[in-house]
Amino acid sequence: MCAGAATYFSLPFEPAVVQVAMVCVFVFAAVRAVRHIDLPVLLRLICIVAAGTTAGALAGKAHTELRASPMLTRTLGPTMIEGWITNIEPGEKGPRLRIDVTAIGGEPSTALPPEVRMTHTLSLNVEPGRFVRCWGVLRPPPQPAVAGDYNFSRQAYFDGLGAVGYVQGRCRGGALSGERPGLDGVKTRIAQWRRALAIHVADKAGLEAGGFAAALTSGDRSFMNQDNVEALRNSGLAHLLAISGLHLGLVGGLVYFAVRRGLALWEWLALRYPVQKVAALAAIVATAAYMTLSGASISTQRAFIMAAVFFGAIVLDRSPLSLRSFAIAMILVVILEPQSVMSPGFQMSFAATGGLIASFETWTRHRRLRGIYGGGIGMVLKSLVLTSVVGAAATAPFALYHFDRLAPWGLAANLLAMPIFTFISAPCAGLALVTWPLGLSNVFLGIFGMSLERIQDIAAWASSGGGEGFRLGRAMPDLTFVCLIVALAVACLVDGIWKRASLVGAIAGSAAGAFVLSPVQVVHVSASGDAFITVPEGSVERYVYGDGDGLPPLRFSDISTARDCREVVCRVPTRNGIVIIGASGGETTSCGDTLALISSREPATECADAPVWSFTAADAPVSLYATVTGNVKVSRPRCGHRPWTPCQEGEGSP
Repeated sequence: MCAGAATYFSLPFEPAVVQVAMVCVFVFAAVRAVRHIDLPVLLRLICIVAAGTTAGALAGKAHTELRASPMLTRTLGPTMIEGWITNIEPGEKGPRLRIDVTAIGGEPSTALPPEVRMTHTLSLNVEPGRFVRCWGVLRPPPQPAVAGDYNFSRQAYFDGLGAVGYVQGRCRGGALSGERPGLDGVKTRIAQWRRALAIHVADKAGLEAGGFAAALTSGDRSFMNQDNVEALRNSGLAHLLAISGLHLGLVGGLVYFAVRRGLALWEWLALRYPVQKVAALAAIVATAAYMTLSGASISTQRAFIMAAVFFGAIVLDRSPLSLRSFAIAMILVVILEPQSVMSPGFQMSFAATGGLIASFETWTRHRRLRGIYGGGIGMVLKSLVLTSVVGAAATAPFALYHFDRLAPWGLAANLLAMPIFTFISAPCAGLALVTWPLGLSNVFLGIFGMSLERIQDIAAWASSGGGEGFRLGRAMPDLTFVCLIVALAVACLVDGIWKRASLVGAIAGSAAGAFVLSPVQVVHVSASGDAFITVPEGSVERYVYGDGDGLPPLRFSDISTARDCREVVCRVPTRNGIVIIGASGGETTSCGDTLALISSREPATECADAPVWSFTAADAPVSLYATVTGNVKVSRPRCGHRPWTPCQEGEGSP
């Protein structure tokens, strides 16, 4: 199902509903026809895979049709935007306001995007749940400029986010008669409760870690210091910020064990009713409440589904920690949120969970064969080490594919931070909630904040001394990524050490071969006015060629400028030739071994001694790739081929 959903979202065109329906009918009819035929195991497996792949693609197409909503295709503004603030997110240039739009100056009501996100650079005097009027500029959600870059426009499409922009001045609170009706009113009240909780926790948890504590309890990260966010990201501890399986697992686990132990003290009840089932139901309710209070983001919804399947297995007398429960959770997520299959959060969380479950089953079987049962503090510490090691190994391919980096001290940081988070931070947060009616919550919130300060210290240490970490030097090819996913699945599913090692080694070798043979990006000309060039050492350098109004690819956004070439001509050597930046037709008379000419003006298009590629700002974004045979090809992003990549006004699909 994951493969089917990923295939659908990766297609270079949007298939018609009739086409998808015909394929589904044919595959499901064929599978049904052979159900009662005694087929070989391999053919039966092929039928199962075909049915699952078709179901995943069908789920993706269904959600695309059901969630269709207007997206901007041109820049608007400055203009007046009116609506309700639903969330406040942190940003490098200021808080980002999520606004449920009711009106945009000059736009008909039928063309309004459901939500917009606007950066607010000045002091913020409004909160979630308020009706506001903002004077600002709106633009279409940015689309990926290079192959493999993060597809923000697809995420925005399924989130109902039709535009992004910035506020000129301040958003002013407005007044409307009455409250929002129905579900919108409920969402507004929840947003107000979340903000009030975030403010309270940030105040009581202390100045240093108050923003961190507010992010963990309410999902509101607007109080966090950006330096702390960067330290957590560079140290491999950023997963603590996203309310995901770790957080819901701790909340559900604490509630489950507290209720189960508490009910077990009542002898009459414990001897007559299965208290573990009552505790599991209480854990499901608690995790649902935490999901709602934390904003119910996609990653949190996904984590709740996994937690609900886990505790539901206890209610149904099934094994909660099994690959069968893991598969059920994944199927539900693909049905409910098929677009999340393409997100790093989905891939990394399920990879880590699958790896941990497979390791847990192997470890349990090994201990049982040796006659070892139970355990003490030693087993707890071994479990923490195993969790960190397996989690880091399982998520490494995904981190390299999506972010092109591995945190250098990520494993050490997790080994140091997770005991603090598991045994101090999470219990104190739970005790603060339980003792709130007694007026003792501030004591536990203070301890909660102090424990998070220690985690921030670990993050600062790990991020300051590790450099940039391990990098591949270029984007991982899709085929290499798929091979690594298959290798991870084989490692989890195949029995026998030697069989597993040989299969994983063969698949990993294929992944390495695909990496070596794939084209290498040599030059990327960005609409931001920057040229990103791969130098002979293998690293990517940034050169300014003009003043652009676009955004650089997310993959290159943290690369500092090597040289400003707007006033001088820069000659940058690559493995395929020299790239001349800032050149115009009158300044370049001989090309020699030149590969490309880049300028904000019209560069030379012909050379006396060599043909070259020439680009101006009007051509951006565009990339040059070199193949293993020495050929160079040009690649431009397409627009209009999928619903989440509409062409802007005046732009045609290449």
